[in-house]
Amino acid sequence: MKWFALRPRDPADPRWPLPETPQITLKAEDADDARRRFEEAYPSEPFGTPAHPTGEVGPGSFRGDAQALVVEETDTPPAPEA
Repeated sequence: MKWFALRPRDPADPRWPLPETPQITLKAEDADDARRRFEEAYPSEPFGTPAHPTGEVGPGSFRGDAQALVVEETDTPPAPEA
């Protein structure tokens, strides 16, 4: 498996689940698998909203909007500091 960096195409996209983190890095088979793993880990607003009360289908999802995420192969990230 390879390492992939994912970030929103628009840094101000309100759907990005980690506003203090400009990108995340994860292992995947290919770019499509990286996107799938990201969508699985961050499906949407977890409990929905008053307008969308059903969880995992709120407006925070990148699902179905492949152009909104930039997925690039990257080097192994540094180990987290203890």
